[in-house]
Amino acid sequence: MDFALTEEQRMLHDSVSGYLASTCNIDVVREAAAEGQTHNAMLAQGLAELGVTSILVPEDFGGVGLGFLEAALIAESLGAVAAPVSFASTAVMAPVALLKAGSEEQQETHLPLIAAGEAVYGVAVTEQIGRRDSDGITAADGQLQGQAMFVLEGMDAGQIIVADSSGALYLVDAGAVQKTPLKTIDRTRSVAKIEFNNTPAELLPGSTTSREPLMAMIDAGRVMLAADTLGAGQKMVDDSIAYAKERRQFNRVIGSFQAVKHMCAEMAAQLEPCRSMVWYAAHAMDAMPDEARLMACHAKAHLSEVGQFVARTATEVHGGMGMTDLLGLHYWFKRIGLDRQLLGAPELVREEAARAQGWL
Repeated sequence: MDFALTEEQRMLHDSVSGYLASTCNIDVVREAAAEGQTHNAMLAQGLAELGVTSILVPEDFGGVGLGFLEAALIAESLGAVAAPVSFASTAVMAPVALLKAGSEEQQETHLPLIAAGEAVYGVAVTEQIGRRDSDGITAADGQLQGQAMFVLEGMDAGQIIVADSSGALYLVDAGAVQKTPLKTIDRTRSVAKIEFNNTPAELLPGSTTSREPLMAMIDAGRVMLAADTLGAGQKMVDDSIAYAKERRQFNRVIGSFQAVKHMCAEMAAQLEPCRSMVWYAAHAMDAMPDEARLMACHAKAHLSEVGQFVARTATEVHGGMGMTDLLGLHYWFKRIGLDRQLLGAPELVREEAARAQGWL
């Protein structure tokens, strides 16, 4: 059995990575962070032309109809350059929700827009992961009432997929809600607080009888965040090794010091097995539904911990330069930090994994 990527998957990864390397350098990321630009339209359009936004959309709706492993490879490439574009919510979570719970009319309306890269979709599901001391979001007579925190791509979205307190999913026009940007350490991505005040909402009918569409959407998002962390972590490891080969102290490159060698080796040793875990979790989403939730939780939790270790150690290898904006290492440090918290911190996700196995 061949456990490697197929030639087509490698070509996809190389194509997306090559495009991002030429269009999303550190200056683009720095400008986006400074200006609060969380969705670079030109960058997003180029990715759409490569088929990135249509990766999970079936061919019948104008997409390429590939799988979650291909989507994870794209997420890894985006994390490696800290790209200021919407991907996990728009190109992954929204199609999952629409395909599993949307009506035929809803699918025909929204999936072609996603495939063409013509719309950004936000996702408001945090209340279903870790509810605050509030009543959450309630639905009655086709309207929503309440408040959603940490809405993914909330400020850039034209449409928002919202989960109410029962787990049912709704489509809401972003222009009909009150949006407040939330400041996080990662200024290249949009997270918002959204208030619903008898806001008109369109029910996704397949979500009323089961929580499966909601959970499948969350699982898919967690795998993408894990892949994003993998890409960001690999970037920090590569930069650390390159820096250790150039930076000189006491007339020697610091990479010749045993302590620095150990730091770089430990980062690589902890991160490399994560690649197989992310790939397996993404593969399970398509091929092994019985394992999908458990693997999504494991991948998200483990990558959050390893990513944090890599981010800290890479900064230490760079010494004082690691704290400056000149090298820009902090953009990946912050990206890993936000990935860790979105859709559940490691402790909460591990609790879900235990529950999925019947231990709680």
